[in-house]
Amino acid sequence: SLQLQAVAAVLALVAGAGAAHSFEFHEATVEAIQLGFSNGTLTSTALVRFYLDQIGRLNPLLHAVIEDNIATRDALNTTAGSLALLGSVVKRDAGVAARLRRAGAVVLGKASLSEWANFRPVEAGWSARGGQARNPYVLSSTPCGSSAGSGVAVAANMAAVTLGTETDGSILCPSSFNSVVGIKPTLGLTSRAGVVPITPLQDTVGPMCRTVSDAVHVLDAIVGYDAQDAAATGAASKYIPHGGYTQFLKKNGLKGKRIGVPNGFFQGYDQTQLNTYKQHLATMRKLGAVVIEKLDVAANLTALFVEIYSKEGIAMQAEFKLSINAYLADLVYSPVHSLADIIAFNNKHPVEERLKDFGQPDLIAAQSTNGIGPVERGAIRRLKELNANGLEKLMMERQLDAVVAPNSDISSLLAINGHPGIVVPAGYDEKGFPFGICFGGLQGYEPRLIEMAYSFEQATKVRRPPMFKP
Repeated sequence: SLQLQAVAAVLALVAGAGAAHSFEFHEATVEAIQLGFSNGTLTSTALVRFYLDQIGRLNPLLHAVIEDNIATRDALNTTAGSLALLGSVVKRDAGVAARLRRAGAVVLGKASLSEWANFRPVEAGWSARGGQARNPYVLSSTPCGSSAGSGVAVAANMAAVTLGTETDGSILCPSSFNSVVGIKPTLGLTSRAGVVPITPLQDTVGPMCRTVSDAVHVLDAIVGYDAQDAAATGAASKYIPHGGYTQFLKKNGLKGKRIGVPNGFFQGYDQTQLNTYKQHLATMRKLGAVVIEKLDVAANLTALFVEIYSKEGIAMQAEFKLSINAYLADLVYSPVHSLADIIAFNNKHPVEERLKDFGQPDLIAAQSTNGIGPVERGAIRRLKELNANGLEKLMMERQLDAVVAPNSDISSLLAINGHPGIVVPAGYDEKGFPFGICFGGLQGYEPRLIEMAYSFEQATKVRRPPMFKP
């Protein structure tokens, strides 16, 4: 599916003091870290030193950490992986970065990503600024994108937790391929202010972590209203539950849930992987879920996706030009001031920006648009119809709490109406390459998705640390 997406800050959730002597740093969860602070086996300084050491040791191999597309008002650059934005200065922390700091997080650095969040058709995880991010499980395999570095960094213990951004698949896909948990929240649940944009219709920011519990702790810290992204965060704040999201970390969270398995997704994978998915559906049933198979999202799934990509492309190009020009105009200082400047910069630096390999067709197509006219409005309207007559209709008619599918295969169905999804590690192929399973729902379904994802994770305990195989 489309990997038109975006990426995030590598963070360690830390606070407190004490003497570090017997703390197990590898695979440490947020809860273990907080316990370490309170019982004196860990200090914030020691934790930061550990992650900086990991970054120093592993980043020459993995290229997971640079400076990315979530603004921080500090010495770190915010470049979306492009050399064009190097040295640009933001007015303020991005909404999500400000919330993390308020929660006591230390921003260690920023993750690498597919340049311009894959709005240039580059290799997954490549940017001029960060080079090629590599999958820590199988180095020659894709880390997926666009939030590649976020997935790689947290999988390889280069940070306690990370953030990713998604327009269509950018959290869900790298989470699947790097064996981590990724939460792509309902549109507007988390602020997009200060995030290098693609389109306000689909952009969202979410956690990528080693466990569901960690991801939920981070989600709790970053959701909420932001005056800098008032319309979207104002509309979605009604979905935030009283008492936050950690109350939904229930081991019996699958009990009584109605889960749909849409046709056309659990196919085209090798038999081992398909058998693993079959076992997982059986586990869900064993834990009390009602799993309903052979459901149709559309009469012709291929035709549906072709139309989604086409209409998404039309809307996205116009939205990107408007959004990126607005982002650049809001900077305190920037070497480039418009999309036209970015294109010109790439033309002046063809070697560094690998123009021969990847070109910049989407940037050029976006530049040729003139705002949201009848064609764009028609495309946006059609995407709403495809959602209403597709996923939304299926879920309402069958009273489903979630649909499940492999990896990020349903990302586009979720993207076109700002619906949430959670990816949980599901297994490894014969080479040791990870794959995930996605629980997708409708806007505001996070509480029940968290219950299901946590219950599934606790019953299966699939994730293992990366082995850095060639």
